[in-house]
Amino acid sequence: MASEFLGVGWQFPITGDAQTRDIALARYEDSIRQAIWIILSTAPGERVMRPDFGCGLHNLVFAVNSAGTAAQVASEVRQALLRWEPRIEALEVAVTTDVSEPTRLLIDIGYRVRATNNRFNLVYPFYLDGSAMG
Repeated sequence: MASEFLGVGWQFPITGDAQTRDIALARYEDSIRQAIWIILSTAPGERVMRPDFGCGLHNLVFAVNSAGTAAQVASEVRQALLRWEPRIEALEVAVTTDVSEPTRLLIDIGYRVRATNNRFNLVYPFYLDGSAMG
């Protein structure tokens, strides 16, 4: 069964399961979605035992909101997913500015789960420092 290759892990953020009184678990595709979120939310050097883990997005917090920054963000996301999440194939990474908040970039990731061939998308918000806006 393909789902056995997708994994089961602690839910993020860690919470309790009221029925079993254990730590709540994320299963299969939900586990992958949460892993992607963790990869993008972690800056390299943040994890003590794994200093190379994460995504270089955080180096771009003070960048100006421009097409060049959007391209760099997309590249960092693609590289991090390729390196840290082998259960997926990133099909598309599109970065747009949120029209309601110009300091927020919306990273739209389309991906395919290799074991099931199911396609999903995830939108991750990335905030730029407002002082870099002209």
